[in-house]
Amino acid sequence: MRQRAIRNLAKLEMTQARITRILDAAAGGKNNFVADRDAVRRYDQAAAITTTAACAVLQFLSRVVRHLATEGVDQFVIVGSGVPSGLPAGRQLHDVARDAARTSAARVVYVESDPMVLAGARATIEPVTDLVRVVEGDVREIDDVLEDRVLQTFLDWDRPMAVLLLSTHSLNDDEFFHYVIKRIRQVVPERSYLSLLQTTFDGIPAELLPAIHDLLAMTLPGHAVRTREEVEALLEGLVLVDPGLVWVPEWRPNGHELACFEEPAASGAYGAVAHVP
Repeated sequence: MRQRAIRNLAKLEMTQARITRILDAAAGGKNNFVADRDAVRRYDQAAAITTTAACAVLQFLSRVVRHLATEGVDQFVIVGSGVPSGLPAGRQLHDVARDAARTSAARVVYVESDPMVLAGARATIEPVTDLVRVVEGDVREIDDVLEDRVLQTFLDWDRPMAVLLLSTHSLNDDEFFHYVIKRIRQVVPERSYLSLLQTTFDGIPAELLPAIHDLLAMTLPGHAVRTREEVEALLEGLVLVDPGLVWVPEWRPNGHELACFEEPAASGAYGAVAHVP
């Protein structure tokens, strides 16, 4: 444990923005650095929607967890959310799962690679609940993630679970992305669910695209952006929960005030939930 903590600190990069911390900063959270807040400022200058888009993404994640919990799922593996501190107190994703589940014993495992997120979550979440675990892992090493000792022992692999695949931005290779989905489908129990979130430029006006591309290359090099057609290809063979693959504000809106609801494309992200046979 101590060696892992030392390794995490060694990897901590405060001068380079990270997408999970940018999302957190845009939503008003505290798990971020100056570089992340500067990135938010630059994106807002290019297209004044970043903060609202971040809220739309977080609201989508909450609705997905709430819906699946009401469907009877009480085990969640959340890969790459950043454990967003921008959500209101008591309304983080594990709180939503616990409150909406048919049983108050809903279990959540956050899988994170960012050292700051790992340290913050382990310091503020794990000590106050026995129903949440935070493990170090990267979707680009999906086999190691699925074989993690905490995942294997903390969850009941004979009962349905939901895997929320949120760090798709780090999967530049579509072939490997297909492999990630294949591996998840192979190991999760029957009647489980798979959800994903994908950044897109589909809704950005053509005149703003060059500036956004340049800004992305400067602040988040290697960040994977996909069109709707590319995401649909990745989901081929999966049975999607209604309403299918949509802009995140359009996924089962609940009647409350939703960010980007009047202009869903401004969210800059597609979302979907699928049944795993």
